[in-house]
Amino acid sequence: MSFAPYTTQTAEDVLTKEKSSRDGLSSAEAAERLKSHGPNALDEAHVRWEKVLARQFKSPFLYLLVLAAGVSFMLGEMVDAGMIAGFVIVNAALGFFQEYQSERSVELLRTFVTAKSRVRRDGRESLVNSHDLVPGDIVVVETGDVIHADLRFVETESLVIDESVLTGESVQVAKDEKALAKETSQPFEARNIGFAGTTVASGRGVGMVVATGKTTEIGDISRLTAQTDGPSAFEKSLGKFSVLILQIIVVTIIAVFALNIAIKGASTNIPELLIFSIALAVSVIPEALPIVVTTTLSRGALRLARRKVVVKRLSAIEDLGSIDVLCTDKTGTLTENKMAVAEVSSDDSEECLYLAAVGSSFLGEEKVAANNAFDIAVWNCLSEADRERAMTEKRSDEVPFDPVRRWNSVVVGDRLVVRGAPEEIIALCKNKDASAVAWEAEQGKEGRRVLAVATRSFKGNVPTADQGGLTLAGIISFEDPVKESTKTAIAHAKKLGVSVKILTGDSLEVAESVARQVGLISSLETGMTGGEWAALSEPERDEAAKTHAVFARVSPQQKYLIIESLRKTLEVGFLGEGINDAPALKIASVGIVVDGASDIAREAADIVLLDHSLEVIVGGIREGREVFANTVKYIKATLASNFGNFLAIVTATLLVHYLPMLSVQILLLSLLTDFPMIAIATDAVDGRELASPRSYDLKDIIYAATVLGIVSTMFDFLFFGIFRHMGPERLQTNWFIGSVLTELVLVYSVRTRGFCWKAVAPSSTLLWLTTVAAVVGIAIPFLPFGRSVFHFVPPTAAMVALIVAIVAGYLLVTETAKFAYEYRVKALANSAKSR
Repeated sequence: MSFAPYTTQTAEDVLTKEKSSRDGLSSAEAAERLKSHGPNALDEAHVRWEKVLARQFKSPFLYLLVLAAGVSFMLGEMVDAGMIAGFVIVNAALGFFQEYQSERSVELLRTFVTAKSRVRRDGRESLVNSHDLVPGDIVVVETGDVIHADLRFVETESLVIDESVLTGESVQVAKDEKALAKETSQPFEARNIGFAGTTVASGRGVGMVVATGKTTEIGDISRLTAQTDGPSAFEKSLGKFSVLILQIIVVTIIAVFALNIAIKGASTNIPELLIFSIALAVSVIPEALPIVVTTTLSRGALRLARRKVVVKRLSAIEDLGSIDVLCTDKTGTLTENKMAVAEVSSDDSEECLYLAAVGSSFLGEEKVAANNAFDIAVWNCLSEADRERAMTEKRSDEVPFDPVRRWNSVVVGDRLVVRGAPEEIIALCKNKDASAVAWEAEQGKEGRRVLAVATRSFKGNVPTADQGGLTLAGIISFEDPVKESTKTAIAHAKKLGVSVKILTGDSLEVAESVARQVGLISSLETGMTGGEWAALSEPERDEAAKTHAVFARVSPQQKYLIIESLRKTLEVGFLGEGINDAPALKIASVGIVVDGASDIAREAADIVLLDHSLEVIVGGIREGREVFANTVKYIKATLASNFGNFLAIVTATLLVHYLPMLSVQILLLSLLTDFPMIAIATDAVDGRELASPRSYDLKDIIYAATVLGIVSTMFDFLFFGIFRHMGPERLQTNWFIGSVLTELVLVYSVRTRGFCWKAVAPSSTLLWLTTVAAVVGIAIPFLPFGRSVFHFVPPTAAMVALIVAIVAGYLLVTETAKFAYEYRVKALANSAKSR
């Protein structure tokens, strides 16, 4: 239910409409309404192990592997079936363990406490579970309380609410019980409504519950969040890649069958050819891709955890590396979310600050600590001596702040001290200084809030502020300071090719000021409000979303739509923390929140920051690009080597009357070379790979793999040509050894776009596993197990030396082909830029 109708109704009309009273409901009536309206709660998502496990079997590669294992089993090839099943089990187990542990770690961040609210029921006040609040309940809130349902205030005493978590405003809002002249649906204009999730900064209020659970303003945002879901950019890219590979495999295997039957006729051994085709398909499938991806992402998640970043969705790490735009709320993200004195325009700045302090309401009879953002900022500027003096001042005749007259006053000794909006205070002063008005206007352009302070000395009767005759003591400007780390983080983001945009519910002046301070916009550039953006046509909105860096006074719906507009052509990350950020967090490519974020925002996010620093996100972007680079290394290496080997073996089946490599040998080859390739997940990355956002360009990957694959095919034919006349066993053994070694050295070639001997040193894990695989690949034909199970024959020393020499030549030719390809790509890119 919308709160708007309640804003124009009087307190008594609201109570009458909901059949309530200032004494509250009876317990019996509350129980009936609880049955009717349901509990005051939002639906929460929990990690379920079966869903995490099911996600591990969504890869098309795994579907084909499971099918291949089943066919092999039915044909009695237990070794083949066992090896294929092993791939499936290891991948699913590792993926499940890593992802489930990551999601569980985020659940542990949630604090499960039972919130209480002070409610009037049966004519007396008592604490009840906030879960049991119902419309019509009378709730009492005081300083520090969190409001747990939407309230229409019926009584207030200097009530001030912090709504930054909902509206993005860093300045707290004064509330009262008066009916508005005009109905409003904007939270920041609803001065008689208390919203669930907001906090009482000072004062006291009594309100009637008008909405609970999903019907609250939070509930509206929560529903929008729940309706927004979809695959990540990373998942979509891998899906396209998977479909492409499967199409190639299916077409090629059918062609192999048809050609063999056409050429060999009745002599074709159909079962043997079927098993061979299955093994060949498995050898081409990058079956280790899910493991490589999971391992890479898990390592990235662990490294981020050490930097106090918790990842809820593993693929979000790689998505983070691909973002073109980072959108962020201003309050508490770029700024400190606390007011500080910026400047003081006064002949005596210390005296002006002192008067502002003693004129505040917190120095009443109880002498409590400052609890208003402006009062805290002023108090922090006083010396210890001035603080002690202020605490001993005799104060009387206090007139609290009123949002209509916009000032408050108090008598301090023999002086009347008045604080408030500069235009109101200056109008009451006898020394109307034009320079003060100009200074105030200049501060407004900087996005700062201002507070004027004036005094009037007297003897005898106590004057009132509205009598005028005041003397302006000065004007104080306030700002929400930019975090120290923000400027550096934004500069680093620019170096990584990521543009940063501000989307905030705060005023345009404040947002523009922050943007200029951190270097997002120049002094000549401006932002735009959410209303201005929404008034544009759809093409104009899309263009404005790209070209503007600052959007202010944006509603949750507008944040959502701006992110949606950007995502049509760009990958977008969103960093926020408030309730109002939840829809934008959900629709963004990557949603990021701080650990103190609202429950809804944290639920919608992919990444939770335990350290409130934008610099951590920039580090995460680097981490994501490292994950991307290592994943692409694997894809290029496996496509080039597997397809090169695949095409050569397929062709060879048509040239000899036996299988050039047995199915069990093909599976062993795949096993030996894929497990070292998993170590690519641990590899170091060249700095050039991190310089700009990357996405899975299938054309680039396929072209590069094709170039390298042609080289691989040529050398596979070289092995075939040299050893085919030595008999089936010699050909199969030597070709197997050569294939193992060429695939392993290819890993070192694709590690970098430059020459492999000039690249950063490989990780110790990669170096160790490739060495072990090479040794095993050469040694296994000499072992009894290799001869009996895999049907190898021991090669001579001369054959081994010849194989090694061919592999060395393969590496040199591969490096040359790679250099030529990269040179061509750069030339085309430079040509495109010059046009």
